Amino acid sequence: MDNKTIAKTIRRYAQLMELHGENAFRTKAIAAAAFKLDKLPFRITPESLEKLSEVPGVGKSTADKISALLATGSFPELERLLTATPAGIREMLTIKGLGPKKIQVIWRELGIETVGELFYACNENRLIEAKGFGFKTQEEIKKAIEFAIANQGWFLYANVEKLADEIMFSLQNLLPNDRKISYTGDFRRKCEVLQSVDLLIEASLHELTAALVTLTGLSIQSPTNSQPLEARTDTGILFRFIPTDPRSFYRQLVISTGSDEHLRLLEDRLTESQLPEFDSEEAIYRSLKLAYIEPELREGTNELALAETGTLPTLVNYTDLRGALHNHSTYSDGVNTLEEMALYCRDELRLEYLGISDHSKTAIYAKGLTIERVQEQWAEIDALNARLAPFYIFKGIESDILSDGSLDYPDEVLAGFDFVVASIHANLRMDIEKATARLLRAIENPYTTILGHPTGRLLLSRSGYPIDYARVIDACAANGVAIEINANPLRLDLDWRWHRYAVEKGILLSINPDAHRNSGFQDMQYGVHVARKGGLTAGNCLNTFPLERIKEYFHRQRS
Repeated sequence: MDNKTIAKTIRRYAQLMELHGENAFRTKAIAAAAFKLDKLPFRITPESLEKLSEVPGVGKSTADKISALLATGSFPELERLLTATPAGIREMLTIKGLGPKKIQVIWRELGIETVGELFYACNENRLIEAKGFGFKTQEEIKKAIEFAIANQGWFLYANVEKLADEIMFSLQNLLPNDRKISYTGDFRRKCEVLQSVDLLIEASLHELTAALVTLTGLSIQSPTNSQPLEARTDTGILFRFIPTDPRSFYRQLVISTGSDEHLRLLEDRLTESQLPEFDSEEAIYRSLKLAYIEPELREGTNELALAETGTLPTLVNYTDLRGALHNHSTYSDGVNTLEEMALYCRDELRLEYLGISDHSKTAIYAKGLTIERVQEQWAEIDALNARLAPFYIFKGIESDILSDGSLDYPDEVLAGFDFVVASIHANLRMDIEKATARLLRAIENPYTTILGHPTGRLLLSRSGYPIDYARVIDACAANGVAIEINANPLRLDLDWRWHRYAVEKGILLSINPDAHRNSGFQDMQYGVHVARKGGLTAGNCLNTFPLERIKEYFHRQRS
């Protein structure tokens, strides 16, 4: 178990304690300990338990529970509460907006024990009169359930990538060395969410089946004579294995990689009934008088028209990135200090600069910086820049966009930052007009440098507030504001489907990790994936600028 899984389990224990009305003081202490566990700067292992028990807010009792958790996957107190809680009630705890207190009412007073029954009750308006509910709350719960139902069986790309690579490596070792094997489908196109990981393999169905049955943690689901061969991991992730013969490998790779619309566009160009067979994808596209189209672009937009005229963009690569903007240190809710983050970026990632942008004063929940704390941070940045040169730390802030669209520092403070990321974190329930107007005012603020995660979405969890994308992007173009591609795999916001429109308007996009610990900088690779899907080039990406150029850019923006 990693720290995040342990923290999640302890958090669930606290929820169950509250649900069953256990001691309120102890319940709050367990919930606070779960928060601490998620922010620890060291990995929780059997060897670190003594150190863990000394962490304020954790203590020996919680450390003992974690010891059992590491050894057995659970602990007695948790098992007791799980046994006393119906499966449907436990599922309700995963629904956004439903906390233990509301679920108590749903379960104990309304007699509802499954999510299906709850959805039906919402349709019947049974929640309106219940204590602590009402029509608005009922509608929010209904929408949350609809969202959860729609996303059943979906996974974040980032959550399956490591496992996919392990299975790919195993297959490469099990099959003869000369066999071709490739990711394909949504996974190869780097779709941010997907329902399966697809692999195309040069092998017979019999060979493939024989190899798969030897892999632990993978259970074949489909009949052994069917194609593709489907298998699931212990965590429910679906893998689809497509066998093919050597002669057809690259034709099948083109067919299985492209979206349905991309394939339809290809079919419109065929003079024969099917794609030709060649010894590379490049040759197949060339036979159709098209330049090679990168897998990420094969979504059925305008990629064929660009390939025909030789105007496909040269897509940005991870190696093009020269710095990381929008990151959080221990000054607000980060895990690592300013110096630790700077040294990691310089020595491990070989970057030229770090843009620190801790939370602003309105974000009390995240230790948002008072003006005094801002001044302290600036002084530390000056000292670090003198010592770490030529590496450079930019003074930034993630300034909350308030309900009326204003930023939460006075102009004289905003003027002192090198850059300002303006983001919405509160009052997310807005209609499209209110959300758009709120963003427009923030964009028009002369101190806004980058618009942060524009819709506030959390993939497979929260759809985000609705915005008029075109108006927001047009306003950024008019005011010289860059737009963030928040690289956190849960966000990936701005959505890649709007990247090209932004680039056409002359806007710079910035692939920002939103890192709250050093490991979070690695998320920039996922931002690159969706940036490539959106057709972004290095020239249109703010944090590909070398140090002196981005210094000049920030200086121009402030003046």
